Amino acid sequence: MGKLVLEKAGKKFRKEWIFRNLDYSFEENKSYVILGPNGSGKSTLLKLCASYITPTEGLVKYIENENEISQDFIHQHITMATPYMELPEEFTPLEILDFHLGFKTFYNSMSKSEFLELVNLVDAKDKPLNKFSSGMKQRFKIGLAIVSKSDMLFLDEPVINLDAAGISLYRNLITEFNKDRIIIICSNNIEAEFDFCDSQINVEHFKN
Repeated sequence: MGKLVLEKAGKKFRKEWIFRNLDYSFEENKSYVILGPNGSGKSTLLKLCASYITPTEGLVKYIENENEISQDFIHQHITMATPYMELPEEFTPLEILDFHLGFKTFYNSMSKSEFLELVNLVDAKDKPLNKFSSGMKQRFKIGLAIVSKSDMLFLDEPVINLDAAGISLYRNLITEFNKDRIIIICSNNIEAEFDFCDSQINVEHFKN
């Protein structure tokens, strides 16, 4: 079983504490949502959990079968989709998949063509991403993150730019591929993003 553990974790930018004294344990086979108003530090906490930034104080530990995973290897255990992570716009979906699958594998031994069909992008497989609508890009990004095998899945505002069909796709994917992993979602209180989550964390509760 895997765990992500925060011990007295805090992050400060300049002289302002974004959050502080955060003790929390995220457990495998459970999903969590980070809530709070705009600018409250939700994305900062998600980045900290994903080891994209380091804490100003405290510890972030990744534990697998009672053994702590070195920070140097955390990226092997993570998939992530956020508004601030961009895919190469000049690449086609097939080119990105060829690169991505050199590092990750899909659940259920899914093929590239099966994945593109799943996210409704078969007809756009040879089109560069700079020709995509924002909704098409988001379907591709969240699909890659959710369907790729990982111990920890991090999603920031996963339904941004999605229409009703895209939101339905997101919910179907997160339901189908939620086993044996920790799922952490950031949301601006859009229930479709997180109403299935087991626990909620409000960043506003950890300001001091």
